[in-house]
Amino acid sequence: MNDIPHLEGTTSQFIDTDRIRFHVLTCGPKEGAPVVFVHGNFSAAIFWEEIMLALPEGYRGVAPDLRGYGWTEDKLIDARRGYRVWSDDLAALFAAMSLEPAHLVGWSLGGGALYRFLIDYPDLVRSITLVNPVSPYGFGGTKGLDGEPCYDDFAGSGGGVVNPEFVKRIKAGDRSDEDQNSPRNVINAFYYKPPFRAAREEDFLTAALQEKVGEDRYPGDFVPSPNWPNVAPGVWGPINAGSPKYVRDDVPALLTMARKPPILWVRGSDDLIVSDNSFFDFGALGKMGLVPGWPGEDIFPPQPMVSQTRTVLEDYVRTGGAFTEHVIPDTAHAPHIEKPKAFNDIFHAFLAQA
Repeated sequence: MNDIPHLEGTTSQFIDTDRIRFHVLTCGPKEGAPVVFVHGNFSAAIFWEEIMLALPEGYRGVAPDLRGYGWTEDKLIDARRGYRVWSDDLAALFAAMSLEPAHLVGWSLGGGALYRFLIDYPDLVRSITLVNPVSPYGFGGTKGLDGEPCYDDFAGSGGGVVNPEFVKRIKAGDRSDEDQNSPRNVINAFYYKPPFRAAREEDFLTAALQEKVGEDRYPGDFVPSPNWPNVAPGVWGPINAGSPKYVRDDVPALLTMARKPPILWVRGSDDLIVSDNSFFDFGALGKMGLVPGWPGEDIFPPQPMVSQTRTVLEDYVRTGGAFTEHVIPDTAHAPHIEKPKAFNDIFHAFLAQA
């Protein structure tokens, strides 16, 4: 037994692998078809619990806390490997729990990890469901549908673009609602479409605050750049790992795979985190006049994150794969939490056909 918050019907446990000691939530029959749920940034496995418990009969839900998050062992993330650190960790978990092959579900940053997992371990994948995923070209610092870097050093992406006040409050374990930068307020303002509030707000906040913070952890280090906004990616931490500097090669690798499992893409209609005008993207913030010195639309426009994703997935179809896109209205970055029935109707129909 442990004191990690979780719902009745799920089991909280620690799984030792040859790479890392995972904290994992599970539910359903051990012999059931595995469905592996991968969370995003500033979150953890418990954000998936209601969806896990609603799985149809015959499925087994598995949700790990990724390296750097939740209650999983604290080990460094070498950002120079891009999403491969998480991809390799997941493969080690599959081996330890005998999960292959599985359906995989990735939310936000977790979607990025699944792009790489699909490339590296296609035989372990029955299907992929992406929920408000980051662009296949990474987060920040690119323009156009083909993910062209705004600058050669990928300035405007990586650990230096995260609000330092938010990081400070995570480190302090801030549970207040006194400031717009407090973790609680950021979750409620951006994960959901206000005025929605999650019934499990306190547990979700507890889990999110387990994120490992520091110069070589979240958000990661950075280097000065002569290019606006004057910071470029470093080599440690999760936000650097999702920089286009380290993940750009994932797109051609994804499109040249011989075996292409089906992909379901579900997103909220009003997402302000992953969108074509993200409130977390310096191109969008500069265009809105919120960051001084913006060099203009030609040099550093808002990253068209959703349009980039759609373009890559359409190319995935043209090269032999299949994908479907569903938009859940009146939801933001976490449609599976805001409207679980609508999400499950889509998701369960996909599982039945995959």
